[in-house]
Amino acid sequence: MNLALASDHAGFLLKARVAAELRKLGHQVTDLGTNSTDPVDYPDYAQAVAEAVLQGRAERAVLICGSGAGACVAANKFRGIRAATCHDSFSARQCVEDDDVNILCLGARVIGPELAVDLVRHYVGAQFSGAERHRRRLGKIAAFEADFGK
Repeated sequence: MNLALASDHAGFLLKARVAAELRKLGHQVTDLGTNSTDPVDYPDYAQAVAEAVLQGRAERAVLICGSGAGACVAANKFRGIRAATCHDSFSARQCVEDDDVNILCLGARVIGPELAVDLVRHYVGAQFSGAERHRRRLGKIAAFEADFGK
């Protein structure tokens, strides 16, 4: 799978560990920054991964900030993005199977590197079920985007 990966300064060190694991699993990783622990703004990196997914340069993405929450909020502002912050393996798998999540958000100050790697494995290993009830629910979410704008 072709994956985009980005973080703010708080997630920089975890991003390196996640990238190494994804490559080890045979995935192509496009690192969209940041490239140091110097302070940056997480919305910039949320935009980078959202655009990569929406433009077809990546099938999915992993986005890391301190809590996972701020980056997730920013990513979800893009029409067609379904981002989820996950701290457990069930959610990391289920968010794709049921909700067709295309950006996994992680909190580097919340979870450790081994849990992060486990979550990423579950996320990339999951596939959208395509069940009618899930398609129906995603249709309602798409209608929200159409009705209320970007």
